[in-house]
Amino acid sequence: MEVQAGELLSTINYPSDLRKLSEKQLEEVCKELRQYIIDVVSVNGGHFGASLGVVELTVALHYVLNTPDDQLVWDVGHQAYGHKILTGRRGVFHTNRIHNGISGFPKRSESEYDTFGVGHSSTSISAALGMAVASHYKGETDRQHVAVIGDGSMTAGMAFEALNHAGIENTNLLVILNDNCMSIDPNVGALKEYLTDISTSKSYNRFRDDVSAVLMKISELGPNAHEIVKKIEKSIKGTILKKSNFFEALKFRYFGPIDGHDIHHLVKVLEDLKHIPGPKLLHCVTVKGKGYALAEKDQTLWHAPGLFDKITGEIKKSFSDKPQPPKYQDVFGHTIVELAEQNDKIMGVTPAMPSGCSLNIMMKAMPNRAFDVGIAEQHAVTFSAGLATQGLIPFCNIYSSFMQRGFDQVVHDAAIQKLPVVFCLDRAGIAGADGPTHHGAYDIAFFRCIPNMIVSAPMNEEELRNLMYTAQLKDHGGPFSIRYPRGKGVMVDWKRPFNEIEVGKGRKISDGEDIVILTIGHIGNEAVKACLEINAEGYHPAHYDMRFAKPLDQKLLKDIFSKFDKILTIEDGCIQGGFGSAVLEFAADQLYKGEIHRLGIPDVIVEHGEQQELWAECGYDSKAIIKEIKKMAVARVTKGMVG
Repeated sequence: MEVQAGELLSTINYPSDLRKLSEKQLEEVCKELRQYIIDVVSVNGGHFGASLGVVELTVALHYVLNTPDDQLVWDVGHQAYGHKILTGRRGVFHTNRIHNGISGFPKRSESEYDTFGVGHSSTSISAALGMAVASHYKGETDRQHVAVIGDGSMTAGMAFEALNHAGIENTNLLVILNDNCMSIDPNVGALKEYLTDISTSKSYNRFRDDVSAVLMKISELGPNAHEIVKKIEKSIKGTILKKSNFFEALKFRYFGPIDGHDIHHLVKVLEDLKHIPGPKLLHCVTVKGKGYALAEKDQTLWHAPGLFDKITGEIKKSFSDKPQPPKYQDVFGHTIVELAEQNDKIMGVTPAMPSGCSLNIMMKAMPNRAFDVGIAEQHAVTFSAGLATQGLIPFCNIYSSFMQRGFDQVVHDAAIQKLPVVFCLDRAGIAGADGPTHHGAYDIAFFRCIPNMIVSAPMNEEELRNLMYTAQLKDHGGPFSIRYPRGKGVMVDWKRPFNEIEVGKGRKISDGEDIVILTIGHIGNEAVKACLEINAEGYHPAHYDMRFAKPLDQKLLKDIFSKFDKILTIEDGCIQGGFGSAVLEFAADQLYKGEIHRLGIPDVIVEHGEQQELWAECGYDSKAIIKEIKKMAVARVTKGMVG
């Protein structure tokens, strides 16, 4: 649904149009841009609060900078809705995050104004520094390079690595710290406390007030006291900051904190900073959700609220007369508390996603046993490994896509040392509208190659509970991973007792003949749908839920090999190196003579869209499964006739 833009905003197709306006008109542009974001997101969904918080900063940057020649990198990318609207995509912004529409994040292939793909966090300073060094090398001395980092991104180690490097490079780099004290959930850690201290400046303000009070008592100075105070402040500010400011210690020139919602001051400061050489950091204090009262009040809820009534603020939900099953992440959240009540060794860890993965339930019930470590996946893994060395059982919950960032630590700090860390990989498989940076496509493949690692996936929420229960019963000789998707599956009977699942043991879902389907994880439910439909047409494939990609149920597979000469494997993960590959490898070792066909995510980057749309596009939804079964059955009949 396309939304009408305001009078001024409708004249701005590109930043060059914005620069034709007077500075006085920028306030109205900000007002219209903020309202446009509210209008579109309320009816189409998407990230909300983060982009509202940087409206003035977005307008000021494109007004002052000569984009796209000047390089602007957003971090994290869901702050960039205003940027997209001002850079040639207002007319298609209503397709944001919709299948075949524009991406919800900056994307190099989408626009020359999107200088770097930023679906994950904390990469902007590294990328912008690389751009700045390249420009310096090529003699492009007037080119600006700006990294806007915020929404918790500064808590990741990679940001500090980049700052450490940038401080010694004489490049034209400006880092803008968008300080809103929020990621999706409130920011955590010492850096957050430090930035809060800077922005409130208690000691500095107290010093300034004391000096002013003393000077005002000196009658001969009279009304000139405030001017003298300002001069004193200016003379001592550099000394104070050099000794106490973290960023100055890294050889950045620090400016701020300033009000990130004062468009006129932002324009003035950015104009001044253009002419100051070397690495600089501008500290802007903003409010996530600025301009929409409910989003300002509950910033976590309004990070990405879905569809809502922009007038009343009522978040729209799909209603059904039937009871709805819980989301996988909520089952995780309630189950870990239930298990922790029975086992005092269980701890919970997440890198900045407590509400997304539902660890916030444990954080509320057992605050001394659940930890949000900030956007720091590497640290989350090794911190968990440290807990495990002391006999504790950490459940480290990291989105599958984000787990890629902690791979080295999984190998070195958990697997090599055979430490019993339980990795719960939320959003595994096709994640949906967040697109290629968020699809959990690779975890089966990259975990399956690690020695001492167990790789499992539940077909439904009941199985998730039982796998979590199994993982904490004993030391399995290394890490234990459980992957599950975003969304809902089946109803959960919370009163049903836990059942231990034998590690490496699959199960039969349905008997059949001629063709056998082997699935792992939630996608097995698509196979169930396919079997029900195709049975009515006279096809009767067998179906097994293997549960584990590592170790495989070798006994069950040998039995299957002896009964079937056509096997179809299905997984919501990459085909190359995944579950199907594991079956192929074992079949080759056993000299299996039958055919094995594999369905899963092909060797392509999958774009954004709804899960069902993308399953169909990748060729492993229920309809695609039916098509493949029929093809295999026809091939069998044809082969038999020829024989």
